[in-house]
Amino acid sequence: MNTAKYDLVIIGAGVAGLSAAGYGARANLKVLVIELGGSGGQAQNIVSLENYPGLYPAISGYEFIENMKKQAISFGAEINNTEVLSLDKKNDVFVLKTSTQEITATSLLLATGSSPRKLDCPGEIEFAGRGVSYCATCDGPFFKNKKILVVGGGDSACDEATFLSTISDNVTVIHRRSEFRAQKAVAQRVLDNPKINVKFNTVVSQIQGNNKVESVILKNTITGTQEEISVDGVFIFVGAKPRTELMPFIKHDNEGYIITDENMATDIPGLFCAGDVRSKSFRQVVTAASDGAIAAHSAEKYILSLKNKAYN
Repeated sequence: MNTAKYDLVIIGAGVAGLSAAGYGARANLKVLVIELGGSGGQAQNIVSLENYPGLYPAISGYEFIENMKKQAISFGAEINNTEVLSLDKKNDVFVLKTSTQEITATSLLLATGSSPRKLDCPGEIEFAGRGVSYCATCDGPFFKNKKILVVGGGDSACDEATFLSTISDNVTVIHRRSEFRAQKAVAQRVLDNPKINVKFNTVVSQIQGNNKVESVILKNTITGTQEEISVDGVFIFVGAKPRTELMPFIKHDNEGYIITDENMATDIPGLFCAGDVRSKSFRQVVTAASDGAIAAHSAEKYILSLKNKAYN
C-alpha cells in the first residue's frame, strides 16, 4: 500500500471543508480533501441560498458547492472521493488508511458535518426509501401532486416545505411546539403559503402502509388526541446528529458535537474541527465557511510551529 504525504488533510467536502481547502491551498499547503459520496454536505440541498452575504442574486446550494470546489482545486487542493477506514496519530503525524492507500498528514481537519436525526417512531425505518425521506431536493420530485407531510419546525423543515409546495398543492407541516424555531422570514413563507397546512403541537405516532407509506397517525401533544391522515410521503427534518465516528474520543458536548476553541482547535494538537460537527450556537452556510477559513489558518500556524518558524 503506497503512502501519500500532506500538510493538511480535510475529512468532509461541505462548505467548511471546501472553505478550509481553498484557504489552505492558497497558503501554499499541500491539501487533500476526502469525501465519501460526493461534495456538498447538507448545503447542496438548499434550493435558493439567499442569505449568504454578497451572493446576489441567490443561487442553489448545488451551484454554490460546485463553485467552491472549483475554486479550491484552482488553488491547488486535491479532492479524493473515498472512505477513511481508520485514523490514528503517531508522534506528530496523523495516519489515515483508505481502501487503496495510507495517507499521512501534519495537521487534520474534521469537517464531517452531521446526519439527519430520526423520529424513532414505528414505521420510520420500515418505510425509509418507500415514502420516508430526509431530503426533499433528492426525493421530492417522486411525490409530484401527491400528499406530503413535513415533520419539523426549524429552518430546514420550513425551507424544504416551501420547496415541496412547488411540487404538490397538498403539503402539511407538523411541529411539536406552538411556533416554529426557524428564522422569522423563513417561517413566514410557510405560514403565508396557501398550499401548506400547518399543525402545531403535533407529533407522529406511527407511519403506516403496505409496500409504501399510505398514512400516518398524528398525536396532539396538548390534548393527547390522535388522528389518522392519508399521505404518500413523509419528509423528516427534526435536527441533526454530528458525525464523529472516526474520533469518538475527542472532547465533545452533551449532544455529541466536538468542542473547539475560537481557533477551531480541539484538545488534540494538530487536530481541528469546523462546520456543523462543531459545538456552536448558530449553524449556517456563512458560519461554516468562516469556521473553515479559521481552521486552515490555524493549521498553517501549527505546521509552521512544528518547523520552528516564527509566524507574524
